[in-house]
Amino acid sequence: MADFIEITKVEDGVRLLRWFLRHFPSMPQREFYKLCRGGQIRLNSKRVKGQEILRAGDAVRIPPTVLSYAEERTKKTETGNQFSLADLEKLRQCIIHNDNDIVVFNKPAGLAVQGGTGIRKSVDKMAAALFPYDKISLVHRLDRETSGVLVVAKNQRAAQFLADAFQNKKAHKEYLALLNGDVHPKSGTIDNFMLKGQVFDEPVRLKNGTGPRPQRAVTDYKVLSNATSSLSWVQFSPKTGRTHQLRLHSAFSLNAPIVGDALYGRNQRVDTVLQSILQTNNLFLFAYKITFQHPSTGRMMTLRATVPEFMVSVMKFLEFKLP
Repeated sequence: MADFIEITKVEDGVRLLRWFLRHFPSMPQREFYKLCRGGQIRLNSKRVKGQEILRAGDAVRIPPTVLSYAEERTKKTETGNQFSLADLEKLRQCIIHNDNDIVVFNKPAGLAVQGGTGIRKSVDKMAAALFPYDKISLVHRLDRETSGVLVVAKNQRAAQFLADAFQNKKAHKEYLALLNGDVHPKSGTIDNFMLKGQVFDEPVRLKNGTGPRPQRAVTDYKVLSNATSSLSWVQFSPKTGRTHQLRLHSAFSLNAPIVGDALYGRNQRVDTVLQSILQTNNLFLFAYKITFQHPSTGRMMTLRATVPEFMVSVMKFLEFKLP
């Protein structure tokens, strides 16, 4: 018996052939067109030729013979990249913007951005599977533990444009974080140097003057709210992009590590009442908003991500609001 799949808002505007090849990439095109000619593939119960433009809410008829191509794809991913069609669908649901040049995700906490040794699932590999006819390229990073807005390029021209924008500080990022400590002063700029998980006031050389110099790390911050005398709801605007910059600046420059930071806040003690509602070990650092120039249109875009569920209950309990 045939299945029917409803087209989502994310897939609006995609041609029928391309949609099928995304979902069933091992299916030969000749088989696709044969099924169209035989009336096996239908759109809203009507016969198709294969080049129809899909719209959100459309119903696509999937003949039983096509499902085997999806099963074959799952076997490949489980033995290779080790993510399933269900994993891809979860990432698809995280898309907050999609066009011919870029796709923007609300990355969940715990998902690596880039694949590597021992990493089963990553945004770059999964995005390449979601968009097999685009050239997926990362243009900036988020820590595996950090959730929020992540911009990914879909062609080489967009990748070069956006990489330059991030490198030359033309893209503006804002983060929200729950810090374990009472931050003073309530706003300011942290300007120091970092190297290999350490913070320095000066760009000194390590290893008797022969090692690499620490790199400058600059972050603007503002305390939005406080709870009791031990928790601070903080907005960060990083001006540089060093590894673990916000986590290091919180723990060592503000003396208030981010709640859930197992690396730089190992000895932190969370308020007893808050601990009872946390129910998660996730890092409370969220890439809330990003502003950048679109690589094709040239217009400025500001995109916001929805606060992850594990943070929502804590925000409500502490009566914190988005800026």
